[in-house]
This record gives sequence, C-alpha cells and structure tokens, in this order.
Amino acid sequence: MKIEDYELLLKLNEIGTIRATARAILISQPAVTQRLKYIENYFGVTIFIRTPKRLVLTPGGEIILKHAREVIANENRLKNKLAQSSDDVQGTLSIACSSLISQRFLPAILGEYTGKYPKVIIDLVTGISEDIKYNHKDYHLSIIRGEKLKETTCLHLFEDPLYIFDTEPFPKKQLKERPLISFKSDDSMHELVDNWLYYNSDLIKPQKAIAVDQIETCKQFMKQGIGMAVLPESVSEKMKSEYPHLPLMIEDQPVTRSTWVCYEEGVRQLPQVDAFLSILTKQTFLNTRQPNESQL
Repeated sequence: MKIEDYELLLKLNEIGTIRATARAILISQPAVTQRLKYIENYFGVTIFIRTPKRLVLTPGGEIILKHAREVIANENRLKNKLAQSSDDVQGTLSIACSSLISQRFLPAILGEYTGKYPKVIIDLVTGISEDIKYNHKDYHLSIIRGEKLKETTCLHLFEDPLYIFDTEPFPKKQLKERPLISFKSDDSMHELVDNWLYYNSDLIKPQKAIAVDQIETCKQFMKQGIGMAVLPESVSEKMKSEYPHLPLMIEDQPVTRSTWVCYEEGVRQLPQVDAFLSILTKQTFLNTRQPNESQL
C-alpha cells in the first residue's frame, strides 16, 4: 500500500462519491474505481457500500480509515522531523488559502518563496474560509478571511474595506432600488452586507438577489449594468475611478474584512513554515494593528 492509496480512501470518504472524487483529484473515474478495487482486494474486505447518493463506510472500512489517518499522520511527523534536522530548508509546506487571497496576493509570495527555497514542496488548497476553518488541522498554515481561528496562533495581515459599486449613481436622498449581485463566500461576509443594508434601508433596497460563484463574475455582471455589487477594496481599487461607489459605513466606522494567517502551536519550528511566514509578514499589505471587534 502506498501513502497515495490511504489518501484516496480519506478523500473518497470526505467527498462521498467516486465521480466527484475523481474530479477533485484530477484523474479519471475508472482509475479511481480500479484503485479502490485493488485496495479492497489487498485488505480482503469491502470498504465502501455504493448507494445512489454516496459511499457508505462498512465496519471494516471504518477500521481501515482509522489506520489510514494514523499512517498519514506518522508520515507527516517523519517528514517534519527530517525537515527540522536538515541544514537546508526543505520538506512539504501545506497551505490552505482563501480564494481571494490566493488570486490577489499568493502568486507573488509563492514566487519569492520557491525562488529562495526550491527544495520545498508546496501543497496548496484554496477555497472559502469556512471550509478551510473546518479542516485547518490538515495544513501547516491557514490564510483566512473574517473571524480568526480559535485555539490557534493567528497573525493579523490586513483589513479590507468593503464598497458597493454600480454603473448608476447613488443618489443621496433618494431610495435606490436595484438587483444585488453576490459571489460565493462564507457566512460572515454575507452577514456584513446584510447588516449594512439593514442600517441603510432608507437609501438602498435590493430588488432581487443574483448569486454567482466567483468574485470576478460578480464584477463583470456589475460592469454590464445588471446590478449592484459589494466588493472588497483589494479587488476593486482600480474600479473607483470608473464606476459610482459608496464605502460601507456603520456609525461612521468602515465595514471591513479581516485577513489572518493561523497555525497550530509549535508548527513554526519547522524551517519551511517559518521561512514562509517571514516572507508573508514582510509584504506591504501587512497591518499589525489589531482590528476593532466591530470590524470582524
């Protein structure tokens, strides 16, 4: 059995279907089915029962998955010890990163990092912050938006003010009724917007909600005059000179999104992790001042 086989079992259990797992790990569905059949023959038991909705673990499968988690954890501990004992910065650096940060900031940071430390293998997962928070123990570092992770060490990176944009002006004393376009994000982002709309219900009233999957799609829909969109400054700075907009304010305070990098205690002892954090915290967007609780 290879480490990849154990990782496949955990991924199948997490996602729940062979088709979706194949799509997630970028290999064909028949290849996943064949590999699962080999693993079940190797152990001599059925690991998953195939149902119309999802894969269901058998009692024997539960035992094997527990073993798989232990094998992978031991493998990671061994790699970490080897990385600590080496004079070179090497090993694996696993990062889970908010999609917005991975698009806007991470390429330059990783470019500098891999240039300095070419022996380090980067294991990167991107997604919405809620999903990252749920699985944060699977990674060395989690770069998230919104509230910081409890019971971890968190460094505050920066505050990202929110603005509402449209192709039509925002009248000062007249109710504006337009569709509101939103992009897929975690609940904390939507709560900030809903709270602001509540405080400004006499000025702005969304006619209907239009939901899209990506922030870039949201921007393009807004630019075509389909409706209003609330966007973070980090992805809309250049739009301020082109489109009507308002900063989101509540009681004269800007509504912002916090960005954090969080990690478990002791993980910074790994040279590859410490080196990445050193580069990350030197970026110009770093703001070491702690945000007000109302901004979270």
